[in-house]
Amino acid sequence: MALPPSTANWHWKNKNITKWGEEWMKRELTTISVSGDRGEVVSVSSVNEVDGDVELGQRKSKLITIFDIRITLSWVGTTSDGTEVKGSLTIPEISHEIICDKLSDFVYEWSLSTSSAGADSVFALAKKSLCAALETKLATFPSAIIDTHGKDLTVSAQPSRTGTPTPSTPADKPAASVARSALSQAIRSETDEKVNTTTVTASAIFQASADDLFALLTDEKKIPSWTRAPAVSAAKPDTEYSLFGGGVKGKYHSLEQGKKIVQSWNLNSPTWPTGHYATLTTSLDQSSDSTKVTWSLDGVPLGMEDEIERNIKGYYIHGFKSIGYVELYHADTSFRTSIIPDKIPPSSPRSSYLPAVLIGTLVLAAAFSIPYLSGSSSK
Repeated sequence: MALPPSTANWHWKNKNITKWGEEWMKRELTTISVSGDRGEVVSVSSVNEVDGDVELGQRKSKLITIFDIRITLSWVGTTSDGTEVKGSLTIPEISHEIICDKLSDFVYEWSLSTSSAGADSVFALAKKSLCAALETKLATFPSAIIDTHGKDLTVSAQPSRTGTPTPSTPADKPAASVARSALSQAIRSETDEKVNTTTVTASAIFQASADDLFALLTDEKKIPSWTRAPAVSAAKPDTEYSLFGGGVKGKYHSLEQGKKIVQSWNLNSPTWPTGHYATLTTSLDQSSDSTKVTWSLDGVPLGMEDEIERNIKGYYIHGFKSIGYVELYHADTSFRTSIIPDKIPPSSPRSSYLPAVLIGTLVLAAAFSIPYLSGSSSK
C-alpha cells in the first residue's frame, strides 16, 4: 500500500545526478557568447572537464540541491579585424553555497594561449563580460535540477521548489530558538518495544584537524554551516541536541575533545519507530595531515540500512565537503545485524573437531612420506 504524499515526502531521499550535471554543463555553457564595443566576440567553445558531485535530496518535504563541482572550459574570440584568439578558463568551485546561499564569490583562473596583435583586448573582454554571462547561466542550474529530477523524489503534483533546506525563520526570532522549539516536547524515553536492529558504519578522511571537525559536529554556531538548518547543541554530557531543524535529535552521552562523541540518535521520520533511539559514536583519528572520521550508528531498524547510509553520506560527509573540507578517502559502509532475542545456536561439536582432524591427517602423511622420499633419493 502506497504511503500518502504527506508521509512519503517526509522521508530522507537522495538521487545522484552527477552524469546529468556534467551533460548540462557541456550543453548549456557552450551557448554563451559576448560581444565588445569594437566588434570583438568571445564565446565558450567547449567544456573539457567536469569534476565533482551533483545530487538532489529531499528532507521534510523540501527538495535540496547538493552540488560541488569544478570545470575547465575553452574559450575562443575574434578581434575587430577577424584574428582568432584562444584561451582556457577553470572555475574551481561551482556549488550550492556560492549560487544559492551567496556565501562566497566565484573564482576564475584564466589563461591566454594566443599571442597576437589585438589579443589583449579580446582577453580583457572575456574577463569582463564572459564572467557575468557564465554566472547568469549557472544561476539557472539549481532550478534545472529540480525541474528535471524533482518528480523522481517528490510524491505530489507540485514538487517543492526550494533550493535550500533552511526553513523560513521570522526576522525577530533567532535560528537557534526555532530549533529549540523542535525540542519543546521532552525527548521520549527508550521504547520498551524490542526492535531488530543493525549497525551502520561509514568513514571518510578529511584534510583537516580533528579539533576543527569536532567543533563542526558539536558547536551550535558552526553546525548550521554544513547542515544549512538551525541547530541546538550545548556539547555537554546529558544535554539535548537537535540537528537539521529538528530532523535528528537526542542526548549527548560523552564527549572527548577532538577524539570521540557518543550520543543517542532519533530520526524524525514516519519510517523510524516511535520512541526508538539508536546510539551514534563518532570517532576522530588524526594523522599528520588529515583526520579519519568514522560514524557508527548502532540500533538502526532492519530495513532502513540503505536509507541511513544515504543520509550519513549525503548530509554528514557531503555537508563537510560542501563548505570546503577536502575528502581524501571515503570508505565503504558496513552493516552488522543484531536480531532480538539474541540467541545464537551452539556450534556443532563435530564442526569444531574438523580443523583438528584435518591438521592431524596432514602431519601423519608428512611423517610417513619423509622416509620414503629419503630412500628413493639414496637409490
